Amino acid sequence: MFLGLQWYWWLGIAAVLAVSIPLKIRFVKWQSRRRQEQDRRGKWGDGE
Repeated sequence: MFLGLQWYWWLGIAAVLAVSIPLKIRFVKWQSRRRQEQDRRGKWGDGE
């Protein structure tokens, strides 16, 4: 097989990528929203 791995290893790698990529996208969006909220409140968390 390709690079010496059996077909079921490639299936496992594909499954891990199929799950991890959407989770990473969701995390990046959440992190950017959180950062924007912190910027609106001010550097030290002042709401005023």
